[in-house]
Amino acid sequence: MSSLLPPCPEPEEKIGEPQQLLQLGPAGDEPCLRADAARNRARLLDAAARLIAEHGAAGVTMEAVAAAANVGKGTVFRRFGDRTGLLTALLDHSEQKMQAAFLSGPPPLGPGAPPVERLRAFGITMLRRAVDELDLLLAAEAGPDRRHSVPARRVHHSHLTLLLRQALPGADHELLAHTLIGALDPVLVHHLTRQCGVPLGRLEAGWSDLIDRVTGP
Repeated sequence: MSSLLPPCPEPEEKIGEPQQLLQLGPAGDEPCLRADAARNRARLLDAAARLIAEHGAAGVTMEAVAAAANVGKGTVFRRFGDRTGLLTALLDHSEQKMQAAFLSGPPPLGPGAPPVERLRAFGITMLRRAVDELDLLLAAEAGPDRRHSVPARRVHHSHLTLLLRQALPGADHELLAHTLIGALDPVLVHHLTRQCGVPLGRLEAGWSDLIDRVTGP
């Protein structure tokens, strides 16, 4: 059935082959930093993360991060360029941790568990991350013309496609993966948790029920 779909502009995965960790920010940036520069960068990101947790992404300015990290404003601009670069660096750090967990971390999120268990774990982890980092994810949300082609979303889609291929031979894996990702959309999580008051536990239970119904007995 998948052959009826036009090819997706995503890297094809082979079952059993390792996936590559994908970086959102400038390639090769962090490994080249001197030790003191890396420490300063980490301190700035920690300060920005605290500000987001306390005031939301709207409260994060280059000046506020500099004050929270006790450095000059010029240091923040030199390190990240602008506010968008700072938010991208924060999201990059969070996304790399997420990808490392589902690509090579312990089961059931990482390899070693049955595909259905990994599907459940992936969605629950993504929902918890969305709730914890909602303001950051919303601030970095791409427009509708790029939302489905940003690197992180492509990696998530490829991962779900791989697990669905293992769990449901013969299904339309690519299209079904897009459908499942829609249930984890930060915009939807914002609507449900902050506008409708739906608790995280209900979202997690709903995801598990969705996976059970999709994959069958």
